[in-house]
Amino acid sequence: MPGKVNSEEYDFTEFAEFPHSDIFEKTERFWEFYEDARSKKHVYYRRQVVGPCGAHARVIDPYDGKIREMVMLGSNNYLGLTYHPKVIEAAVAATRKYGAGSGSVPHFAGTTDLHVEMERVLAEFVGCEACISFASGYSNMLGSVSSLVGKNDTILSDMFSHASLIDGCKLGGATIKYYPHRDVRYLEHLLKKLGDDRPGTLIITDGVFSMDGDLAPLDQIVPLARKYGARLMVDEAHATGVVGANGRGTPEHCGVLGEVDIVNGTFSKALGTVGGFIASSKEVVEFVLNFARSYMFATSLPPAVCGAVIESINVVRTEPEIRENLHRNVRRIVAELSRLGFEVGETESGIVPILIGTKVDTGDLRELGWRLHERGIFTNLAIYPAVPPSLSRIRLGVMADHSDEDIEKTVEVLADVGREFGLISGSTALE
Repeated sequence: MPGKVNSEEYDFTEFAEFPHSDIFEKTERFWEFYEDARSKKHVYYRRQVVGPCGAHARVIDPYDGKIREMVMLGSNNYLGLTYHPKVIEAAVAATRKYGAGSGSVPHFAGTTDLHVEMERVLAEFVGCEACISFASGYSNMLGSVSSLVGKNDTILSDMFSHASLIDGCKLGGATIKYYPHRDVRYLEHLLKKLGDDRPGTLIITDGVFSMDGDLAPLDQIVPLARKYGARLMVDEAHATGVVGANGRGTPEHCGVLGEVDIVNGTFSKALGTVGGFIASSKEVVEFVLNFARSYMFATSLPPAVCGAVIESINVVRTEPEIRENLHRNVRRIVAELSRLGFEVGETESGIVPILIGTKVDTGDLRELGWRLHERGIFTNLAIYPAVPPSLSRIRLGVMADHSDEDIEKTVEVLADVGREFGLISGSTALE
């Protein structure tokens, strides 16, 4: 990459593999790339939100420094629980009683009675016997997977499973085999190929897939795991609180609540805080808490988080209308976008993907993203290398608090921008 870097001609992966004699050479080259992208207004990551990340948000424009009022479709705060009065009060009460932090790692002085109560409530909610919490959802996946599998084991993973699961698999040293997205027949093919003398086998899948919003067919995977003597781990990050008749996740939705061997998840999506958890049998949980390095060597969650999570679960249980509003909004926006001619994924969650693929090149996609920002729509682009070029998309995070007017404005702006960049044609008016 001699001379000035044209940001439209490169992506992040090329800088990670940049040849160098000094490890800082790639950082200097990347800075040139980023400065060129900034000059074209193609950098809008880490936009600063001023106040709650609600259905509307006040956002500092990264170029003129002014505060914009925007429709927020870029968060995972599907139920709006980050600013629910009961959740806030529970967090404040826990802080007053226990302090701002836990003060230690879980094995030493970092486990309070509030941590234990939160884990009890969570285990019951997701249909498991026991549970422990981690400092983040990512460290949970990393630690729980790598502690349970080793070099003699085999992992069968949905090819769209979250990066944290894949990293945990690699850290554990197990053999990893991928099956096509939600393809249960091919999963059975892989199980058969392992034979009767196979090593320990763990099937891993997201419950709700983070880029598509669709669900794993757990009603088919659970009996398959039983038939072939494999164990099943499901990542419920985007499902807990959102999916299922009572918000208890993908196992509830699929009629297999209590039958999944390991349920992993996070508090940072619908539950509105931060942190992660693994729920399973008491034997599995006890093993993980003694062997997961990301659990043992990280300070435990602040008490405020524990108080907030307990109350968030209570709100999910007692205020089902919030979840109903979310799904009503999802159905409305999917119907309107589909009518206009957008290719919308088969979502059953708060994630609504607008599939673009290779219809628009990377440089134009960045420009498209900025057009949405200028029109007051805060959303996220998933482009290469985050996803393969053929799977590029606009990723909308719909919330229960979005009004009909919010959806109308979003659809109108998307229609205008979609026409400008050749994604759709025809009228933008809502029917």
